[in-house]
Amino acid sequence: MFSAKTRTLVVVGAQWGDEGKGKLVDVLAERADWVVRYQGGANAGHTVHIGDTSFVLHQIPSGILHPGVRCAIGNGVVLDPDTLFTEIDGLVRDGVDVEGRLYVSDRAHLVLPYHKLVDAESEASKAIGTTGRGIGPAYEDKVARRGVRVLDLRHPDRLRQLVEQGAAHAEAQLARFGSSKRVSCGETLAMLERLGERLLPLADDVGLVMHRAIRSGAAVLLEGAQGSLLDIDHGTYPFVTSSNTTSGGAAVGAGVAPTALDAILGVVKAYTTRVGAGPLPTEMDEPLATQVRSLGNEFGATTGRPRRCGWFDAVVVRYASRINGLTDLAVTKLDVLDTLEKIGICVGYEYEGELHEEFPADLTAQERVVPRYEWMEGWRQQTADARRIEDLPGAARRYLDRMQEIVETPITYVSVGTKRDQIIQSDS
Repeated sequence: MFSAKTRTLVVVGAQWGDEGKGKLVDVLAERADWVVRYQGGANAGHTVHIGDTSFVLHQIPSGILHPGVRCAIGNGVVLDPDTLFTEIDGLVRDGVDVEGRLYVSDRAHLVLPYHKLVDAESEASKAIGTTGRGIGPAYEDKVARRGVRVLDLRHPDRLRQLVEQGAAHAEAQLARFGSSKRVSCGETLAMLERLGERLLPLADDVGLVMHRAIRSGAAVLLEGAQGSLLDIDHGTYPFVTSSNTTSGGAAVGAGVAPTALDAILGVVKAYTTRVGAGPLPTEMDEPLATQVRSLGNEFGATTGRPRRCGWFDAVVVRYASRINGLTDLAVTKLDVLDTLEKIGICVGYEYEGELHEEFPADLTAQERVVPRYEWMEGWRQQTADARRIEDLPGAARRYLDRMQEIVETPITYVSVGTKRDQIIQSDS
């Protein structure tokens, strides 16, 4: 998708996350100069399969797997420094050269041990179904202005004050939860002192670095985490993440101007999945849900939790297209549907005796809508070897055409397997 007119491209999830953004970023990164992660934290799990090796990247952008591509973690990310270096060390062991290619925004906030402790003990977090990685509590501290940023590691006295303030708040929350767990400021500060020696050399003003790169004509790929329906403002609140997962968050979370964004690619599965609690209007009945979960290996890359499975929801994706300003769609896991006799597309919702074609903001409505389906013939042929749209069975092409028509966004990429080369570019 990079061209003379498209030098800055945003990749967003257009469902509830787990859409396969990691693979698309990996494919697109081959032509990028920079890949930037702009929100979320170690709760993301972007999986990339290269040959017989699978890489699961939680914080480092997927572009790191392409030699020569530089990667940055933006200010909108809440960074877990401990797992960051576990991830870096794992990449190095697998032969990936990271040296000099990874930048971290000095404005990024840190996820600290007491954030994880609060997350694990919070009944609210358990009810929502978070990953327990401390993401929500870290964003809470950021908004409350008691967060610790990467740049604070340069100032030991201020760092100690901020950690003590954050730890005191965490202790108060734990007491309110009735938890006997306690926070150790000393252990947190010792960890930061140890990791700071590795983290500070990576720290930079990522927004300024990106501004200069974009002005020089570099190809910049901005990578989001989670999905649009998990956006704190536009998702199925309160069953959402703690950041803006939509394209507007790309400019804010990377420190670049909105006018610098040339194109926005939304990634969707050929069906729908969701992890944890919250509305999923097109959720499949058993035993079909288990069958699709098994075919698609629908288990969280970060938590291992089974994902709930549903039919493709065009109402959701059309909504995501509107709020993101999608210029293109990428459809992943088409091959998972290869064996099904019939395939449903949700084209509207029935609620209180009326048909609705727009996604409702109200949680009660989201939970009570009855999906209206169009049923299409399955193709019952394998698609894994297709490399052109023309190679796909006719029924698969008709399914994609109908999907594109209802969502009102052109499909540019179709993924038919987990491997890097199992991808179709429709305009090739």
